[in-house]
Amino acid sequence: MTETVPAVYELLDPRFAAVRGDSRLERLWTGARWTEGPLYVPAGRYLLFSDIPNDRVLRWDETDGSVSVFDSPAGYANGRTIDRQGRVVACQQGPRRVVRTEHDGFTTVLADRWQGRRLNSPNDVVVSADDAVWFTDPPYGITSDYEGERAEPEIDGCHVYRVDPRTGEVAAVATDLERPNGLAFSVDGQRLYVADTQRRHLRAFDVDGGRLTGGDVLAELDGGPDGVRVDTAGRVWVAAGEALHVLDPDGTLLGRLHLPEEVSNLAFGGRKRNRLFVTASTSVYSILLTVNGAPLL
Repeated sequence: MTETVPAVYELLDPRFAAVRGDSRLERLWTGARWTEGPLYVPAGRYLLFSDIPNDRVLRWDETDGSVSVFDSPAGYANGRTIDRQGRVVACQQGPRRVVRTEHDGFTTVLADRWQGRRLNSPNDVVVSADDAVWFTDPPYGITSDYEGERAEPEIDGCHVYRVDPRTGEVAAVATDLERPNGLAFSVDGQRLYVADTQRRHLRAFDVDGGRLTGGDVLAELDGGPDGVRVDTAGRVWVAAGEALHVLDPDGTLLGRLHLPEEVSNLAFGGRKRNRLFVTASTSVYSILLTVNGAPLL
């Protein structure tokens, strides 16, 4: 039987009253050193997630609740997403690259260098409606051997990058962040939210084709923000500390969903995208909500 723990909803603004769901969180699995990168794959009805220090990707099966090792070694994989063709795109901190798994199982390297220099350690990734791949590149995979391979950085800074879908060119589109981490597009794709973990805030950029403009701080957060997702109402969900912080698009903190461990990332899934999956320290949690996650662009 799946273990459950109380779901604690903290109301900070009346608009958060629309966010409700189960009274308890299900702990689907535990036993990791640090879980990350949850992705629900609707075609197979399963969840992929990483246990980064143990260099493995695990697979939770929605049909029977079983958990198995999907890939190991896994390049110290972190964040991942699905493109519009149903292919999984993932960040690998070990080989310092962004890769795509093709339908035949082969791997295509989408990015591993910028201006001839190796990336730091790609962390999280999203795909826009024009099939461009956008990713963050902090140094967590090269600062030690714990989540990657210790190495000296070749790039002066930690940036947000875009891979052109036609030419494959890798371009730095935001270069003034300290530790860019999780990222997500707004429902209409006109904004890109980027967490800066070191500065403990979330920034909102305007998307102008292949460029980013603006970049004002949308919200300051308790704890270093990590993963970011958006629901169909435009609310922004940010993993930080031991809670998911839910923000209005205007930056107002509406409320929090508290968890018993430090959270790293989140993903909406299930048939209606109203099942929320959360990676938190050693475990993976799930809860059915009254709101639905926005479809990936």
